[in-house]
Amino acid sequence: MYTRRIFPVAGVIKWTRRHIFLFFILATIPVFLFDIAGLKWLHVPWLPLGVLGTAVAFIVSFKNNASYDRLWEARKIWGGIVNASRTWTIMVKDFINNDHSSEKLSERELFNIHRELVHRHIAWLTALRYQMRAEKPWEMHLKSKKSNIEYRASQYLVCEDTIPIEDAIKDYISEEEFKEIFAKGNKPSQLLGVQSKRLKELMQGGLIEDFRHMEMANMLKEFYTLQGKSERIKNFPYPRQFATLNYMFVWIFIILLPFGIMEGFESIGEHIIDDLENHVSHTSTLHRIQEFIAKHFVWFSIPFSTLLMWVFHTMESMGENTENPFEGGPNDVPITDLSRGIEIDIRQLIDDTDIPAPYEWKNDIVM
Repeated sequence: MYTRRIFPVAGVIKWTRRHIFLFFILATIPVFLFDIAGLKWLHVPWLPLGVLGTAVAFIVSFKNNASYDRLWEARKIWGGIVNASRTWTIMVKDFINNDHSSEKLSERELFNIHRELVHRHIAWLTALRYQMRAEKPWEMHLKSKKSNIEYRASQYLVCEDTIPIEDAIKDYISEEEFKEIFAKGNKPSQLLGVQSKRLKELMQGGLIEDFRHMEMANMLKEFYTLQGKSERIKNFPYPRQFATLNYMFVWIFIILLPFGIMEGFESIGEHIIDDLENHVSHTSTLHRIQEFIAKHFVWFSIPFSTLLMWVFHTMESMGENTENPFEGGPNDVPITDLSRGIEIDIRQLIDDTDIPAPYEWKNDIVM
């Protein structure tokens, strides 16, 4: 019930602050051993490390592209649900009438039928989004990582975590249907089955003629298709072999990175010392300060190592937190907001009353 956020730089830094501190320590330890403990042999040639970094960059890029494809496909599926829901409502409103019925119904009775079918469709949307928000064993990012837990607790609320599905659905269907749906497993599928059964009854009563019944049945088929596509993404995780190996390779590169950068900064310090020998008086205070900085120039590798570690790790984390687009992260598909938008739209199409208000944004996050 959220997602879609303008993510400021300050937010990214706050989200990754623990890792930034860890990277700073990982970058400092090799420099301390190299410069203070005198272990000058403690470095890695840049050439193999550069090759490793290039390989890791390709792997991270592959994972991020695959994760984004999953996110974008999920967004297209729910865009299809938006369009199909509007089409369904227009069919309900225009196809179900007294044109072919033997017993004419009043406008109020027709409206009640329209309202029943539209509300049952909203119940389907509600059941589907709850099904998409259900926790899977591989969806551990939001509830296992401290930074995600803190961010989720302070910045936004997931409605599906706080409102039981029974309370969310009961106002849209009859008590008999409620008992039937919750006695079975896949609630969205059962609701579409009830919808199909009701269409058959309306056709037999002469309120829908055969051709229109077939068109409306095709719309139910489309809803089943869109539901199946959503379930495909939800129930099939990003392949663990890619995710796990990608994570391992990134951390191998992060650990080795400071050892490859130190020697380059040490060389810069040596060039500075050579320059000082030729241009500055050896007795001046400025010379002594510059000479001290040059001798310990390797310490300037720490912020650069920290920056590079942060970049690689953050790119990997972005892919990791995007691979499950229905999990409930701040950048996932906002299926709760989309469902509420569909509900408002289709209920207005049939001139329904007591239409709910749109969900409000909280901290630039929409659910």
